[in-house]
Amino acid sequence: MKILVLHGPNLNLFGRREPHIYGKTTLAEINAQLQQLATELGVTLDILQSNHEGDLIDFLHTHIDEAQGALVNPAGLTQHGVPLHDAIKAMPFPIIEVHMSNIAARETWRAHSIISPAVKGTVQGLGPQSYLAALRALVEMHRQAAPA
Repeated sequence: MKILVLHGPNLNLFGRREPHIYGKTTLAEINAQLQQLATELGVTLDILQSNHEGDLIDFLHTHIDEAQGALVNPAGLTQHGVPLHDAIKAMPFPIIEVHMSNIAARETWRAHSIISPAVKGTVQGLGPQSYLAALRALVEMHRQAAPA
């Protein structure tokens, strides 16, 4: 099973950017935790962080026929990423939206995600554990859907 992990704009600054909201865990540490869990679950990850929406879309398009699922933290594209929303809807595999913070508990304008209607589910507000919980859920969904 191959899972894509997409980190959106400014997430390369985890650990430095607003640590009172996002904590001190870096993106490299999150990716290492995801890789370790993926190994335990017997799946492979293909990970991309980009500050450019088109790169995230191209990544999905490139892997449309080889991935079985994806985790997407759209970051600042959560409220305005219409092209990303459309690309997610075009994927034949389940995608889970991930946020380190609880976007509903932050600024009013952050509370509405245009990405959420295009994904299977959302995990948010758990810090780095949001990513790990989403990966576990995605793998379990895939295993339950696989023919016996």
